[in-house]
Amino acid sequence: MDCSSYSTYCSAFTADRHRKRKLMENSSLNSKLLKINGSSTALCATGLRNLGNTCFMNAILQSLSNIQQFCCYFKELPAVELRNGKTAGRRTYHTRSQGDNSVSLVEEFRKTLCALWQGSQTAFSPESLFYVVWKIMPNFRGYQQQDAHEFMRYLLDHLHLELQGGFNGVSRSVILQENSGLSAGSRCCINGASTVVTAIFGGILQNEVNCLICGTESRKFDPFLDLSLDIPSQFRNKRSKNQENGPTCTLRDCLRSFTDLEELDETELYMCHKCKKKQKSTKKFWIQKLPKVLCLHLKRFHWTAYLRNKVDTYVEFPLRGLDMKCYLLEPENSGPENCLYDLAAVVVHHGSGVGSGHYTAYATHEGRWFHFNDSTVTLTDEETVVKAKAYILFYVERQAKSGLDKL
Repeated sequence: MDCSSYSTYCSAFTADRHRKRKLMENSSLNSKLLKINGSSTALCATGLRNLGNTCFMNAILQSLSNIQQFCCYFKELPAVELRNGKTAGRRTYHTRSQGDNSVSLVEEFRKTLCALWQGSQTAFSPESLFYVVWKIMPNFRGYQQQDAHEFMRYLLDHLHLELQGGFNGVSRSVILQENSGLSAGSRCCINGASTVVTAIFGGILQNEVNCLICGTESRKFDPFLDLSLDIPSQFRNKRSKNQENGPTCTLRDCLRSFTDLEELDETELYMCHKCKKKQKSTKKFWIQKLPKVLCLHLKRFHWTAYLRNKVDTYVEFPLRGLDMKCYLLEPENSGPENCLYDLAAVVVHHGSGVGSGHYTAYATHEGRWFHFNDSTVTLTDEETVVKAKAYILFYVERQAKSGLDKL
């Protein structure tokens, strides 16, 4: 992008931001609202202002802020110092990165995470982070609704790349090695050196393909940051938990569909090196290495001939004790606790299509569940959480026996 076009979109960003602010500056939106039994109480959770259809970003940021090991790493990073004028040498936590060449996604992400659990009575405005997103992620410029999962992947990928390269002369990979407490065996490298992104979210899949003509087997290992799961077709007309037209779809059904043996159709013929031509084949996924945080994306949006439809099926998911052992390539090499996961956060899409509707998030913090709806933060309960039509689920590996039963 040349200088003139960049200046144009920066001006548009500023003008639209002020316009949105005038429309939304309202005490009921800008004040952090934490409601318990109809009354307000002062707790540490802070909402995020909606800058104009930015609920997709807010839901992801609130979810990631409640992944403790991931969030703590960024909050403990040294702040980028200002270099000019009277503020030279001071640290800043809530101002835009200085100058076009010093924009740092890591720094603005760090500032946002620092702001979310400081107990502020006013919702935090992530406009500086959104400015950086506009600059480095062209797909997310403007104020139209976006896909929260797509944003999460772009965000994690760009954080990973910036952490690999370091910022302001500091190698973040070195900081990861010194301060993260993560062993070398826990890291998964994607596109180069490991970072906290791959150390926390990184897992490895084994992709097995078998030629149905000669029986040749091909194996490939693929790193992943999240798993995208289809909702099995037999459940797609079941829209709520209480409908009686057949069994309820469960997260295990989605995981089983992802890992079951599948015969590839005519459009996905496998190039068999022994037959030396494309042949019919079968495919199966195994998980070779589980991540510290297992991110599961339910594929609710599907393209038809003219539009993208939403699968509104309710999928039952456990709050505790998601057991992943049966999906492992070598389950005998994993201890029983290493395969158990407890839910940390859920992103929910409300509405009928990816280009419309609204995103909110549920997340647990210090034993309590919160509902994050842009500026409004509400204390909620487990019964409400399990009824949500999940879009993205964040499960954290259980570190020690808690005496809780598997679900």
